[in-house]
Amino acid sequence: MASLIIAPLKIGSVSAPIPIIQGGMGVGISGAGLASAVANEGGIGVVSAVGLGFHEPDFNTHFKDANKRALKHEIQKAREKTDGLIGVNIMVALSDYDNLMEGAVEENADFLFLGAGLPLKFSEAFPPERLKTMNTKIVPIVSSAKAVQVIFNFWQKRFNHIPDGVVVEGPLAGGHLGFRMEQIENPDYALEKLVPDVVRTIQPFQQTFGKEIPVIAGGGIYTGEDIFRMLELGAQGVQMGTRFVATHECDADIRFKEAYIQAEAEDIVIIQSPVGLPGRAIKNTFLKDVFAGVKKPFQCPWKCLRTCNYRESPYCIAAALTQAKDGRLKNGFAFAGANVWRVNKIVSVKVLIKSLLQEYNKMVMAGAAADE
Repeated sequence: MASLIIAPLKIGSVSAPIPIIQGGMGVGISGAGLASAVANEGGIGVVSAVGLGFHEPDFNTHFKDANKRALKHEIQKAREKTDGLIGVNIMVALSDYDNLMEGAVEENADFLFLGAGLPLKFSEAFPPERLKTMNTKIVPIVSSAKAVQVIFNFWQKRFNHIPDGVVVEGPLAGGHLGFRMEQIENPDYALEKLVPDVVRTIQPFQQTFGKEIPVIAGGGIYTGEDIFRMLELGAQGVQMGTRFVATHECDADIRFKEAYIQAEAEDIVIIQSPVGLPGRAIKNTFLKDVFAGVKKPFQCPWKCLRTCNYRESPYCIAAALTQAKDGRLKNGFAFAGANVWRVNKIVSVKVLIKSLLQEYNKMVMAGAAADE
């Protein structure tokens, strides 16, 4: 671990020495390998729960059991490789969201990062008393202060409890985005605007519950300078996804990582996903076909996302992303953040985090020198 000027990230009773959360990237891109490597460097490693059951032999017939089993196995593998902090990213929009949440808590995940929907309802397995006392911390992922207000008001009234932290994800993130098409390029929705708004929104709840709620900034964070800027705006940590794909430990196929390295700025496109949300991806032959109106035949064994219009969709996004993750990019495509064109080599997680901290520390020292 590099020498530290940076403050740790405290979420509830748990503290990460490095305030960097590795973003959850679905269909196995952030699995046990990547998550454990980040945790070993003092950050928070995150296993994505999305699509892990695809490679289970009974996926088509027992998809819920297959997904939960695969998630539990992935958390166990991560635990075997690290004593650090491991979180699980679960999309609220998933049809088996409750089942996956139960699996993650059964494996004593340190955190649940809940995005792609507002975590307002839970299964009977999570009554209010369990939410208050379980070791696993709940951290919603939001795209606005308004969403924070809705979640926290609901939790306060229904559970007399509030989440343990908040990730605010801006429009420069990769994958599915919580913004309308016209908001993505609008400076009013930039992460620099969102973070202070969310910080202000949670202050009354912190006072009411006597509990510190850290704000974590995500979406377009690329350098140590970016981390410094976000912490100056009131965030206590950052979430980063794209940078961690181009690491040796990332669980994706090398051909998927090479797509990141080869991407140019003009290759980054916003697509309209079959699940009804905009998404940021790297343009390739598969997407060019889709843009041209070519349909990619598929069978849907189950509706994995509640919002997916699979009967009219030109392709199965879950299958396309899984094909890409496994290196078959002719049959799929890669989601990526807006800064993916800046990635030019594959490094270890250790080297990446060390360089981020060095860049951050330079900013701290420059600010201290300016104040003298």
